[in-house]
Amino acid sequence: MSLRFRNTLGGAVEPFEPLEPGHVRMYTCGPTVYAPAHVGNFRSFVFADLVRRSLLFLGYQVTWVMNITDVDDKIIRDAAAAGIPIAELTGPFEAAFIEDLARLGIPEPDVMPRATGHIDDMVALIETLLQKGHAYQAEDGSVFFRIASWPAYGRLARIDPDQQRSSERVLSDEYDKDDVRDFALWKAVKPGEPSWRTSIGEGRPGWHVECSAMSMRYLGRTFDIHTGGIDLIFPHHEDELAQSEAASGVPFVTTWLHCAHLRMGGAKMAKRSGNFSRPADVYASGTSPRALRYALMASHYRSPLEFSPRSLVAAGAAVERINTAVTALDAYSEARPDDDSLPGLLEDARAAFAAGLADDLNISEALAATFDLVRELNSRVAARSISTADARRAAAAMRDLDQVLAILEDGADELEAELVALLEARAEARVQRDWARSDELRDTLAAAGLVVEDAPDGQRWRRS
Repeated sequence: MSLRFRNTLGGAVEPFEPLEPGHVRMYTCGPTVYAPAHVGNFRSFVFADLVRRSLLFLGYQVTWVMNITDVDDKIIRDAAAAGIPIAELTGPFEAAFIEDLARLGIPEPDVMPRATGHIDDMVALIETLLQKGHAYQAEDGSVFFRIASWPAYGRLARIDPDQQRSSERVLSDEYDKDDVRDFALWKAVKPGEPSWRTSIGEGRPGWHVECSAMSMRYLGRTFDIHTGGIDLIFPHHEDELAQSEAASGVPFVTTWLHCAHLRMGGAKMAKRSGNFSRPADVYASGTSPRALRYALMASHYRSPLEFSPRSLVAAGAAVERINTAVTALDAYSEARPDDDSLPGLLEDARAAFAAGLADDLNISEALAATFDLVRELNSRVAARSISTADARRAAAAMRDLDQVLAILEDGADELEAELVALLEARAEARVQRDWARSDELRDTLAAAGLVVEDAPDGQRWRRS
């Protein structure tokens, strides 16, 4: 099966082949930990996880690196306002981010380097750029990338070279396409700011240089995939691309993937405008992390996605439908011959699911294959036309697809021992026809977050 992606660099849908056969090296721009990440940020991280999970599902080995920006203009500003060191500001936000990743079914990347732990790597990169004439030191000791030295500057963001103002400088980490100037690699020391004594002088790194230094440190000078939101294309990724290739002399990334904005109320979700919602706010309203994950990945990554109570309700219903089908298969029992047509059904569903993923992560096609399978399995369960062994095979097939979706509830083997004991006690009470005890245990389980329903095959449960 041919895997293809739309590469931001050039804009074409291209066949994808990793540099090392079977092994994909992938980098994701991580959070700047000056405040809790909002739901819009997590669209980008769920997207990156979907890329990683899809590659694994399609048979690749993946090495995934995501940075933590723990020093930049905003962090310094907020730490100074609070009168605390930057590490004291960023530590709790970094911990909260990792916790939010886990709740959304996103495992920690293989490497999560912090910017402050890689100053030497950044300085070495800047020294190379100085030596090659692609950077210069200003009167105050700051170092800037000389965009006039790099004719390819602007090709990722498709910037007209005539817009470039290479004789001017921009010290800020963030700026717009209509303000293209030599950008800061190293910022000279200022009173009250954190700084490092280095061979290029005392100061601190600019934002853009950290991802170049850390990605090449852990993935090599050229690697396969770089992901992020479309708001990072310029200036961050454009600057990354220029400084990396200018320093190394080889291509930096073969495939750039960017996801569209999450929108709320018709506008981009963003801290700057105050138009945002945090995962904790969503959970407090009654939406589960699995439903939020589904809502963030159910549309194609390049399509803008509207975030609303209605979209969360739809996501919750979809997640419940899939979980209910698997719960029914787990509980199903029927002593009859196996259904000879079932293996073909499961194989066809997996093939359709994989084909969707391989087509530039066409998640709509993959989900359509999933729900077609759910509908057919529900029909066979209702008709009692499959065997107990068939049901187990079908449940395993659904869990195979969930290696990508990550929306199924835990199995009974992952429940706390106390809850398992309560479920077993309720099952025994029903065998003994002790209905009062059965109802009492159902209420106890509901209070603990498990909804228990009775079916011809026995009791089924799901998390509330």
